[in-house]
Amino acid sequence: MGKLEQIAAAADVVATHIFPHAGHIGKEQRGPLAGQRAATLWLTGLSGAGKSTLAYALERRLLAAGRLSCVLDGDNMRHHLNGDLGFSARDRQENIRRAAVVARLMNDAGMMVICAFISPLRSDRDMARQIIGSDDFIEAYVSTPCALCEERDPKGLYKKARAGLIPAFTGVSAPYEAPLAPALTLDTSTLSLEQACERLYQQLCPRFI
Repeated sequence: MGKLEQIAAAADVVATHIFPHAGHIGKEQRGPLAGQRAATLWLTGLSGAGKSTLAYALERRLLAAGRLSCVLDGDNMRHHLNGDLGFSARDRQENIRRAAVVARLMNDAGMMVICAFISPLRSDRDMARQIIGSDDFIEAYVSTPCALCEERDPKGLYKKARAGLIPAFTGVSAPYEAPLAPALTLDTSTLSLEQACERLYQQLCPRFI
C-alpha cells in the first residue's frame, strides 16, 4: 500500500469518529465587515501564461481599493501545505483539492481569494467549484498561446520538458483542457498586464458592498 493509500485508509477510520461542528458566524456576517461578498477567482492556464503575475497584480489593485484579498499560488502551495505531493495524476488532483479547501475557508472568513493554478483537467476544476460553491467560484481562463508560453519559459520548464527531464508536462507531453464556459478569458499576448488586471477587477466589483 502506497503512502497516499495508507493516509486515505487511516482517514476513513478516523472519520467514523469525527463529527463536524457548525459555526455560529458565517461569511454572510463577516462579509459586511470586510465590505465585500467573498469569492474565489480561479485562474487557469498553461505554465508561463501569466497567471501568477496577474494574481499578484490584482491583489495589489484590490489592496489599493481597500479590499481584503489573498493569492494562493500553485508553486507556493507546493513549498508548504502541499510539499508532500508529487506530480502523479492523483497527487495533482489532491493539490487542487487542498487549494480549494483553503480558498473556501478564506472565503468563509470574508476574503477574496485569487488562485493561480495550471489545473489542466476540467474534472479537477469542477471539483474545486463544488468545494468552494458555484456562487463563489469564478473561473478565468488565461488563454495565452502555448507557443508564447514556451517562448517566455520564465522557469525553464518547457526546455526541460522538451529534453525529457520533466515527464507529463502540461502543454508538451500532457493535455490541457480549456474551460468550456469561463466567466472571463484573458490572452496576455494581446492584453497588457494593466488591461488584464482591470478586467479581473471589474469582474469582482459587483461583490463590493
